[in-house]
Amino acid sequence: MTKILLTGANGQLGRALQQVYGSEAFFLLTDMVESDGINRLDITDLEAVRGCISSQKPELIINCAAMTNVDGCETNIEGAYKANAIGPRNLAIAAEENGIRLVHISTDYVFDGHDREAPYTEFDTPGPISAYGRTKLAGEQFVRELCSRYYLFRTAWLYGDGHNFVKTMLKLAESHDELTVVSDQKGSPTSALELARLIKYIAPSGGYGVYHATCEGDTNWADFAEAIFKKADKTVKVRHVSSQEYKQMNPASADRPHYSILDNMMLRLVSDYRMADWEQALEEYFKTLKL
Repeated sequence: MTKILLTGANGQLGRALQQVYGSEAFFLLTDMVESDGINRLDITDLEAVRGCISSQKPELIINCAAMTNVDGCETNIEGAYKANAIGPRNLAIAAEENGIRLVHISTDYVFDGHDREAPYTEFDTPGPISAYGRTKLAGEQFVRELCSRYYLFRTAWLYGDGHNFVKTMLKLAESHDELTVVSDQKGSPTSALELARLIKYIAPSGGYGVYHATCEGDTNWADFAEAIFKKADKTVKVRHVSSQEYKQMNPASADRPHYSILDNMMLRLVSDYRMADWEQALEEYFKTLKL
């Protein structure tokens, strides 16, 4: 049984990992706040992180803790850097000091998405256009510089047990006949369960490095919304708008990549493992929802 320190245990991926590993792992569950039997660990406090890791001696650290509110990062940049950069830095330092493997989760938003027609591979150069993307890239750089046994997974458009786009659309469908959704931002909706399965597969391998980890295939937010309503048998009209139009309606919204499709190239190069197509994964997710 693998002993795993899981940060951000209350989040969508944290919950999915607990489900996927089941009895095969002993989890030390932590989050930024203490709740429901989950211990508090402030990953932005280096000494707290060092103390936890040296006393608990996990075999693996999986960092799911992050500030993921893209618009919120724009108004709280220092908070975003603390959570998304300093936190991973501290975990990387403590992991290296104790010879522990570290799994860190990053995002498609480290890329700018401008003038792009081919999916981004792990060998493309990042260039974030939002505070969220910049802080996540800083976290990546700390992990790569300070830890020799790391797995860095970039994922996108994640949904699972928690607040996400799928549930937001279904909630809005209860009171709206028509919804306005951006149609010129392309990406790959990814199930937290699919990502958790990949992490469980890769983590024991020793194949350290950067991996893109999204469900296969791609779509845009408006078409994704329509797919959700179709599966839920909801008659909601989706009005497709451009990012520019949406920005005019919501001036405080952060800039987002127009094209952030990730190519899981490293996974193909080093294994036969393939993540599910996004529509298949969505079908599986709907079976868990109580509609």
